[in-house]
Amino acid sequence: MTMSGRIDGVPAKALLVDDRRDNLIALEAILQGLPVVPVAVESGEAALKQLLIDDFAVILLDAQMPEMDGFETAAHIKQRERTRHVPIIFLTAADRDAQLALRGYAAGAVDYLTKPFDPWVLRAKVSVFVELWTKTRLLEAQADAARQFKSLTTAVDDAVTILRAGEDPDRALEILESARG
Repeated sequence: MTMSGRIDGVPAKALLVDDRRDNLIALEAILQGLPVVPVAVESGEAALKQLLIDDFAVILLDAQMPEMDGFETAAHIKQRERTRHVPIIFLTAADRDAQLALRGYAAGAVDYLTKPFDPWVLRAKVSVFVELWTKTRLLEAQADAARQFKSLTTAVDDAVTILRAGEDPDRALEILESARG
């Protein structure tokens, strides 16, 4: 694994949610060159469906959309065990309305940007979350490896104890084979 936004060949992904296709195209262009695969959807409902399929390093979510707005979408995302820890950055064309920003943070956002925003600021924020996602996956892989190592070590210790006691060597072999998986 490298800090390229990939772990075990799986790239980091950013979910882009906006009801306007031109905004999605602009977001994809802003993210171009970053170690992240953008996945664009045009509604909150489509975002929730996509979150059932893929894991994401970050979600860029338009606050104001028809039908299910960004706030409602974020509430659903934060209610799901699988997605509650995915960082959400709200993007909105609304004027710098403090109430909307507070509503975004209350819905679970880690940030709230009003359009037009500086694309370099957004790139920097996405880069941070991609790096965090990558490091988290690396730590999870290391924890899994440590658990597997502990299991194997315990099996070897048990097998050695059996053999030293002069017990059935086939039983010792069974223990080792079952630990190997």
